[in-house]
Amino acid sequence: MAHREGIVATRETNRGHMALITSRENRWLKRFRAALAGERDDDGIAGVEGVRLVEAALGSRLPVEALLVSESGARHLSRLAPVLNSAVPVLRTSDKLFSGVADTQTPQGIAALVRLRLATIENLLSGTPLLVAMVSVQDPGNVGTIVRAAEAFGATGAAACAAGGVGTADPFGPKALRASAGSALRLPIVAGVSATILLAQLRMFQVRVYAAVADAVEEDSKNKSSGATSSLLRPWDIDWKSPAAILIGNEGSGLPGDVVRASDARVYIPQAAATTPVGIESLNAAMAASVLLYEAMRQRNAAGQRP
Repeated sequence: MAHREGIVATRETNRGHMALITSRENRWLKRFRAALAGERDDDGIAGVEGVRLVEAALGSRLPVEALLVSESGARHLSRLAPVLNSAVPVLRTSDKLFSGVADTQTPQGIAALVRLRLATIENLLSGTPLLVAMVSVQDPGNVGTIVRAAEAFGATGAAACAAGGVGTADPFGPKALRASAGSALRLPIVAGVSATILLAQLRMFQVRVYAAVADAVEEDSKNKSSGATSSLLRPWDIDWKSPAAILIGNEGSGLPGDVVRASDARVYIPQAAATTPVGIESLNAAMAASVLLYEAMRQRNAAGQRP
């Protein structure tokens, strides 16, 4: 029997309730359309698309509100079966209707609505914290890659901060989620905090703060002209076994001067000497974060502080 809102059939299976959606005005399709476009309501629901991200969501222990599967995407259900809870509604629709809600150009025909569990700063500071704080990092791809590196190299959490009126791209937005390869669904993340508040909290919890800067000579010149006295260190000069936070700045302008001056030390990554007049550009935000996080993991592993 036909059902209103374009749901024409519902049946019970060993994988829970399955419904067939035939109308683009269906309320579930509207929810998926908004979530996959990066919109979030007060419930903190995010949309994830593609078999790998959906698999990560189902395996993350976050509540999954519903699964949406197109005709061609149904082939992925067997792969997801080991992590698909029987209580999760599985909604089926046509490839055409799915493409109307998808955020990608070549959709894989499967998506999920996930209820995020946002962390607090206090959540990130238990034990011996190793945090990466993104300050005005605006490229979602960089944000997602930094979050992915943070999980891979044993960081205890990440923060997306604003400074000087410039925020950081949403780590749970579609592009950042894809770049994180699901890490944003597992790593504790604080979003929307100001750099000033974060620095005050880190100081209160006696976490040493290291501001990542691009060039040793240029930064020393800036430091002297501004009257700041914080040390300029290489990654291996730092004791990463102690509670630590890494500040990563904007792709073009780096960290604001007041944020750098509020840090305990500055850290730069030495590069090979230039072999041409043009020289080598500094590492981008995601690459720099990855190098610093790897050195922190190396030291912690050597000391038996394995993540």
